[in-house]
Amino acid sequence: MSKIKLYHGGSMNKIVVPKFGLGNEKHDYGKGFYLTENLQLAKEWAVCRPEFQSGFVHTFELETNSLNIFDYQSENILCWLAELMKHRDASDSKRYRILAAKFIAKYGKDTQNCDIIKGWRANASYFYIAKAFVRDEVDIDILEDLMQLGNLGIQWCIKSKKAFDNLVNVTEIIPVDYKEFNEKYNQRDSKARHNMKELINSDKNKVEKVFSTLI
Repeated sequence: MSKIKLYHGGSMNKIVVPKFGLGNEKHDYGKGFYLTENLQLAKEWAVCRPEFQSGFVHTFELETNSLNIFDYQSENILCWLAELMKHRDASDSKRYRILAAKFIAKYGKDTQNCDIIKGWRANASYFYIAKAFVRDEVDIDILEDLMQLGNLGIQWCIKSKKAFDNLVNVTEIIPVDYKEFNEKYNQRDSKARHNMKELINSDKNKVEKVFSTLI
């Protein structure tokens, strides 16, 4: 048996019951239940919204044996961006809609039969990368470095009925103070954006192998 402890920090509710088939299709990996192995990040995610309310982190155990886990960390960075484009719009322009479809067709992977999707969390600073990329402002050669600068964590998205059945709530509920952890979240995000902008504006960014040239 291979059990791992995961934390859910996406709710201000004291009671959370994961249910198969629920969730928002416009989240990073579509519908599912999102968790992280990092307790600190889960606390920040619990209070990252502007509601000015304290929240809770819920603790789960996941039995990973026999589960089909698709890990974007082991894939090309373009594969992850293609998945992100399936669910979230980096631009509302006609140019983006046309090019995004071609990009997804070329670099995307079929994850429909996966029990779990594991990969970066595309919150504000990561989405800043995606938007800059589709505007042809970022060379592919610095994409990996940009992702590392974010330091915003890996999330697990529970997708299948089988995976939900393997997820057990261990009833450990951790209160999260809004003021303390919302400030930490904002500081992390602000630092990430600053470092990303510096790299994008540096000589390392050749702006040659860009979004529109990769299709």
